[in-house]
Amino acid sequence: MKTICIANGPQNASAIIQGCMRMPALSREDAAAVIRTAYDCGINFFDHATCYGENGAAETRFREAFPLTGLKREDIFIQSKCGICPERQEFDWTKENILSSVDDSLRRLGTDYLDTLLLHRPDLLFDPEEVAEAFDLLEQAGKVRWFGVSNLMPMQIELLKKYVRQPLVINQVQLSLEQSQLIDQALYMNNRTTERSVSRDGSALDYCRLHDITVQAWSPLQYGMFGGSFIDHPDFPELNKALGDIAERENASRAAVAVAWILRHPAKMQAVTGTMNPAHIRDVCAACDVTLSHHDWYVLYLASGKFLP
Repeated sequence: MKTICIANGPQNASAIIQGCMRMPALSREDAAAVIRTAYDCGINFFDHATCYGENGAAETRFREAFPLTGLKREDIFIQSKCGICPERQEFDWTKENILSSVDDSLRRLGTDYLDTLLLHRPDLLFDPEEVAEAFDLLEQAGKVRWFGVSNLMPMQIELLKKYVRQPLVINQVQLSLEQSQLIDQALYMNNRTTERSVSRDGSALDYCRLHDITVQAWSPLQYGMFGGSFIDHPDFPELNKALGDIAERENASRAAVAVAWILRHPAKMQAVTGTMNPAHIRDVCAACDVTLSHHDWYVLYLASGKFLP
């Protein structure tokens, strides 16, 4: 497993993160098998959110399963996200909600601290001074070690940084071969013949690289926002042909090659896998053993439907 050292944050973090959004559907024993399989494959970073499952059920199931794995709390990094409140149909970054969300996550997870806390999608009414107060209290109490954001544009991060003392070390955003808008606009800039010239994120990837913010790519195998996996999907024949050719050469799965495409980027990103199938976890983790050349990366990018201007 490849590891990365997150600037001002967790060190020797696995390049692949195990997402736990789907964990509520598992029994305690099956959830333990997922955690242990991920860890045995080299994953030491587990991603949660307060909105994963009803009343934070993913965090609860993780706590119930973790003792069955034989692992210790200090063996892993636990990340959670707060701010999405589906029961109220709103995003909420108020000081009160951040503090109560972290306390709820700690209780559900059965731990004294989160390694990282991310603000989950922007609250359109957020007050950066309130956020700063909440972060200070969480850090002083030892409840959160490092802080970051999810799905934020550069100017929103800049506004936070004006008031927040702690480094914002992570931005978790969507990226896959099919959903590659995070990198597309730079290629098509100033080109009126394609929608790909539209900046949808304010150059978030370049901004994060300039400011030592690690990008975590969620849904690395998805098409659309939540359309499903493009792996072996009949609507993506050229992409699957290109993935298959490299997979055969590398003795890996198509999924591993698709994740390797993200990890090949010099931004040193992490990729979040959400599968609850131990065999699929092993497949995805093989991405760290896939070698993609500069040419391979472009072959896959073009096979996903892009063109060179």
